[in-house]
Amino acid sequence: MMICVTNRKLCRGDFLERIRQLAAGGADVILLREKDLSPAAYTELAEKCLAICREYSTALWLNSFTGTAAALQLPVQLPLSVLQELTDADKEKLPAFGASVHSLADAQLAEKLCADWLIAGHIFPTSCKPDLPPRGLDFLREICSHVSVPVYAIGGITPQRQAEVRQAGASGCCVMSQMMQCPDVSAEFQNWRNYI
Repeated sequence: MMICVTNRKLCRGDFLERIRQLAAGGADVILLREKDLSPAAYTELAEKCLAICREYSTALWLNSFTGTAAALQLPVQLPLSVLQELTDADKEKLPAFGASVHSLADAQLAEKLCADWLIAGHIFPTSCKPDLPPRGLDFLREICSHVSVPVYAIGGITPQRQAEVRQAGASGCCVMSQMMQCPDVSAEFQNWRNYI
Protein backbone atom coordinates (compact mmCIF):
# COMPACT_ATOMS: atom_id res chain seq x y z
CA MET A 1 0.00 0.00 0.00
CA MET A 2 1.25 3.48 -0.83
CA ILE A 3 0.26 6.44 1.33
CA CYS A 4 0.97 9.77 -0.36
CA VAL A 5 1.68 12.39 2.30
CA THR A 6 1.00 15.98 1.33
CA ASN A 7 3.12 19.07 1.88
CA ARG A 8 1.81 22.09 0.03
CA LYS A 9 5.08 23.95 0.72
CA LEU A 10 6.95 21.35 -1.34
CA CYS A 11 4.24 20.98 -3.96
CA ARG A 12 5.13 21.67 -7.57
CA GLY A 13 2.26 23.60 -9.18
CA ASP A 14 -1.30 23.92 -7.90
CA PHE A 15 -1.89 21.91 -4.73
CA LEU A 16 -5.43 20.75 -5.47
CA GLU A 17 -4.42 19.76 -8.99
CA ARG A 18 -1.63 17.67 -7.43
CA ILE A 19 -4.22 16.02 -5.15
CA ARG A 20 -6.28 15.18 -8.24
CA GLN A 21 -3.24 13.70 -9.98
CA LEU A 22 -2.41 11.58 -6.92
CA ALA A 23 -5.99 10.35 -6.59
CA ALA A 24 -6.21 9.58 -10.30
CA GLY A 25 -2.73 8.08 -10.50
CA GLY A 26 -3.07 5.26 -8.03
CA ALA A 27 -2.48 6.45 -4.47
CA ASP A 28 -4.03 4.00 -2.02
CA VAL A 29 -4.35 6.76 0.56
CA ILE A 30 -3.71 10.50 0.54
CA LEU A 31 -2.67 11.74 3.98
CA LEU A 32 -3.46 15.44 4.25
CA ARG A 33 -0.55 16.53 6.47
CA GLU A 34 -0.73 20.38 6.45
CA LYS A 35 -0.57 20.59 10.24
CA ASP A 36 0.52 24.24 10.24
CA LEU A 37 -2.96 25.42 9.22
CA SER A 38 -5.60 26.74 11.59
CA PRO A 39 -8.45 24.29 12.29
CA ALA A 40 -10.81 26.31 10.09
CA ALA A 41 -8.37 26.51 7.17
CA TYR A 42 -7.53 22.82 7.51
CA THR A 43 -11.20 21.85 7.48
CA GLU A 44 -11.81 23.94 4.36
CA LEU A 45 -8.88 22.29 2.59
CA ALA A 46 -9.93 18.82 3.77
CA GLU A 47 -13.41 19.30 2.32
CA LYS A 48 -11.94 20.25 -1.07
CA CYS A 49 -9.57 17.28 -1.03
CA LEU A 50 -12.34 14.92 0.03
CA ALA A 51 -14.48 15.97 -2.94
CA ILE A 52 -11.57 15.16 -5.28
CA CYS A 53 -10.75 11.85 -3.56
CA ARG A 54 -14.36 10.71 -3.76
CA GLU A 55 -14.31 11.19 -7.54
CA TYR A 56 -11.55 8.59 -7.78
CA SER A 57 -12.57 6.36 -4.84
CA THR A 58 -9.27 7.20 -3.14
CA ALA A 59 -9.08 7.12 0.65
CA LEU A 60 -8.31 10.40 2.43
CA TRP A 61 -6.76 10.39 5.89
CA LEU A 62 -6.43 13.54 7.94
CA ASN A 63 -3.55 14.52 10.22
CA SER A 64 -3.76 15.72 13.84
CA PHE A 65 -7.09 17.56 13.50
CA THR A 66 -9.42 15.24 15.40
CA GLY A 67 -12.34 17.69 15.31
CA THR A 68 -12.25 17.81 11.52
CA ALA A 69 -11.86 14.04 11.34
CA ALA A 70 -14.89 13.52 13.56
CA ALA A 71 -16.98 16.06 11.63
CA LEU A 72 -16.11 14.60 8.22
CA GLN A 73 -15.96 11.01 9.51
CA LEU A 74 -12.47 10.43 8.12
CA PRO A 75 -9.55 8.44 9.54
CA VAL A 76 -6.86 10.53 11.21
CA GLN A 77 -3.11 10.12 11.80
CA LEU A 78 -2.00 11.33 15.22
CA PRO A 79 1.19 12.09 17.09
CA LEU A 80 1.43 9.62 19.96
CA SER A 81 1.17 12.50 22.45
CA VAL A 82 -2.23 13.47 21.00
CA LEU A 83 -3.45 9.87 21.00
CA GLN A 84 -2.52 9.60 24.68
CA GLU A 85 -4.77 12.56 25.46
CA LEU A 86 -7.86 11.18 23.71
CA THR A 87 -10.65 9.92 25.93
CA ASP A 88 -12.69 6.84 25.03
CA ALA A 89 -15.50 9.22 24.08
CA ASP A 90 -13.14 11.09 21.72
CA LYS A 91 -12.08 7.83 20.09
CA GLU A 92 -15.68 6.75 19.55
CA LYS A 93 -16.24 9.84 17.38
CA LEU A 94 -13.46 8.81 14.98
CA PRO A 95 -13.95 6.13 12.31
CA ALA A 96 -10.28 5.09 12.61
CA PHE A 97 -6.99 6.51 13.84
CA GLY A 98 -3.30 5.74 13.56
CA ALA A 99 -0.23 6.88 15.45
CA SER A 100 3.27 8.02 14.54
CA VAL A 101 5.88 5.94 16.39
CA HIS A 102 9.63 6.22 16.79
CA SER A 103 10.46 3.29 19.08
CA LEU A 104 9.20 -0.16 19.99
CA ALA A 105 7.84 1.25 23.26
CA ASP A 106 5.90 3.87 21.26
CA ALA A 107 4.48 1.17 19.00
CA GLN A 108 3.37 -1.05 21.86
CA LEU A 109 1.78 1.89 23.67
CA ALA A 110 -0.06 3.02 20.52
CA GLU A 111 -1.41 -0.48 19.99
CA LYS A 112 -2.55 -0.61 23.63
CA LEU A 113 -4.34 2.72 23.03
CA CYS A 114 -6.24 1.04 20.17
CA ALA A 115 -4.47 2.61 17.17
CA ASP A 116 -5.71 1.00 13.95
CA TRP A 117 -2.32 1.37 12.26
CA LEU A 118 1.16 2.77 12.93
CA ILE A 119 3.48 4.93 10.84
CA ALA A 120 7.06 4.19 11.84
CA GLY A 121 10.10 6.23 10.93
CA HIS A 122 12.17 7.58 9.73
CA ILE A 123 13.66 4.48 8.14
CA PHE A 124 16.22 5.82 5.62
CA PRO A 125 18.05 9.16 5.40
CA THR A 126 15.68 11.93 4.34
CA SER A 127 16.06 15.59 3.43
CA CYS A 128 13.11 16.34 5.72
CA LYS A 129 15.21 15.41 8.76
CA PRO A 130 18.83 15.88 7.70
CA ASP A 131 20.19 16.16 11.24
CA LEU A 132 18.53 13.01 12.60
CA PRO A 133 20.05 9.62 11.82
CA PRO A 134 17.64 7.12 10.25
CA ARG A 135 16.35 4.30 12.44
CA GLY A 136 16.82 1.67 9.75
CA LEU A 137 15.27 -1.60 8.68
CA ASP A 138 16.11 -3.44 11.91
CA PHE A 139 14.00 -0.88 13.79
CA LEU A 140 11.13 -1.41 11.34
CA ARG A 141 11.48 -5.21 11.55
CA GLU A 142 11.38 -5.09 15.36
CA ILE A 143 8.19 -3.04 15.42
CA CYS A 144 6.45 -5.14 12.77
CA SER A 145 7.26 -8.33 14.69
CA HIS A 146 5.91 -7.02 18.01
CA VAL A 147 2.55 -5.50 17.04
CA SER A 148 -0.52 -6.94 15.33
CA VAL A 149 -1.75 -3.77 13.58
CA PRO A 150 -0.51 -2.68 10.13
CA VAL A 151 2.76 -0.74 10.14
CA TYR A 152 3.65 1.72 7.38
CA ALA A 153 7.24 2.88 6.90
CA ILE A 154 8.11 6.54 6.34
CA GLY A 155 11.32 8.42 5.60
CA GLY A 156 13.52 8.17 2.55
CA ILE A 157 11.48 5.41 0.88
CA THR A 158 12.27 5.09 -2.84
CA PRO A 159 10.86 2.77 -5.50
CA GLN A 160 13.94 0.59 -5.18
CA ARG A 161 13.57 0.31 -1.38
CA GLN A 162 9.93 -0.85 -1.39
CA ALA A 163 10.89 -4.53 -1.39
CA GLU A 164 13.17 -4.11 1.65
CA VAL A 165 10.40 -2.35 3.55
CA ARG A 166 7.91 -5.11 2.80
CA GLN A 167 10.44 -7.82 3.65
CA ALA A 168 10.84 -6.15 7.04
CA GLY A 169 7.14 -6.74 7.62
CA ALA A 170 5.62 -3.35 6.76
CA SER A 171 2.19 -3.26 5.14
CA GLY A 172 3.31 -0.41 2.89
CA CYS A 173 5.09 2.89 2.81
CA CYS A 174 4.52 6.62 3.01
CA VAL A 175 5.94 8.92 0.34
CA MET A 176 5.99 12.71 0.45
CA SER A 177 8.73 14.57 -1.41
CA GLN A 178 8.74 12.53 -4.63
CA MET A 179 4.97 12.72 -5.05
CA MET A 180 4.84 16.42 -4.23
CA GLN A 181 7.70 17.43 -6.52
CA CYS A 182 7.83 15.02 -9.46
CA PRO A 183 7.08 16.66 -12.84
CA ASP A 184 4.84 13.78 -14.00
CA VAL A 185 2.75 12.02 -11.36
CA SER A 186 1.52 9.17 -13.57
CA ALA A 187 5.09 8.42 -14.68
CA GLU A 188 6.24 8.47 -11.06
CA PHE A 189 3.54 5.97 -10.08
CA GLN A 190 4.61 3.73 -12.96
CA ASN A 191 8.19 3.93 -11.73
CA TRP A 192 7.05 2.72 -8.29
CA ARG A 193 5.00 -0.10 -9.82
CA ASN A 194 8.04 -1.29 -11.77
CA TYR A 195 9.73 -2.23 -8.50
CA ILE A 196 6.80 -3.99 -6.85
